[in-house]
Amino acid sequence: MESVVAVAGEVITDLVPAGEDGVFRAAPGGSPANVAVGLARLDVPARMLARLSDDVLGRRLRAHLADNGVDLSYAVAAPESSSLAIVALQADGSAAYDFRVDGTADWQWTDDELTSALGGVVALHVGSLGLTTPPGGAVLRRLAARATGTATVSFDPNVRHLLMGPPAEVLAVVHEMLAVADVVKASDEDVAWLEPDKTPEEVAASWLSHGPALVVITRGGDGALASGRASGAVSRPGVAVDVVDTVGAGDSFMSALVAGLAHRDLLGADRRDALRSLTADDVGALLDEAVAASAITCSRPGADPPYSRELAGG
Repeated sequence: MESVVAVAGEVITDLVPAGEDGVFRAAPGGSPANVAVGLARLDVPARMLARLSDDVLGRRLRAHLADNGVDLSYAVAAPESSSLAIVALQADGSAAYDFRVDGTADWQWTDDELTSALGGVVALHVGSLGLTTPPGGAVLRRLAARATGTATVSFDPNVRHLLMGPPAEVLAVVHEMLAVADVVKASDEDVAWLEPDKTPEEVAASWLSHGPALVVITRGGDGALASGRASGAVSRPGVAVDVVDTVGAGDSFMSALVAGLAHRDLLGADRRDALRSLTADDVGALLDEAVAASAITCSRPGADPPYSRELAGG
């Protein structure tokens, strides 16, 4: 039986600029959903724990996930409407977001909806708005705590300032997750907003002391740095690429990082000691793969993570 990675969180439609005349294209998105698609494209069985509406957008999102090989057996058929993000691209290709999310499906989790969600799962990835948006955020955080008994837990705060509240409140959620997560990924922009008085290197080391085996900070075109239990501090450079936009780049990094652990048989609660024993060379190889995945995504529009053959240079 194949080892499954479950991903819990939001599945959102992104309205992405499609030209110079103000036209927008509706594209599937949401950080956790992008991670699930990225895992499936990297040949890691992915299970999406999501609340999917039966409205027009929800049906398109469901089809997108299914067409990419993501298991939707545990997805909830939600009566609420779908969430919407409006994306504005900056001059450097980076993305800014506006949201339409009041009362929508992604945030209405109950504990009963997730009772059997972790069966057969070696890892659970959680992230972004789903963890901080009430009432469902607390439910997903309890799911992550429950998963630690059998699975590796990975976490990406993926900060969205407009919806997550003040930094102190979000940092409290981050600290709650650091106590249960094995692998944590954040961007340098995330940590600058959350802990402005610390460098990314200091944040990585500080967060590691709260419990994870590995903390990774992405630095856009400058690559990534990590702090690991056995590896210490590790830094890898970026990959030069003609940037179309950065939408989904961090999610592709996250999916490649988890896929790298899966392919090295490092997922599951029984592999926690091995995960904590990663050497600097081990961590460097994982970062190189994840940086390459992120660069490929930046080279094309929207959240379009790479397939295994692309990472292999095929």
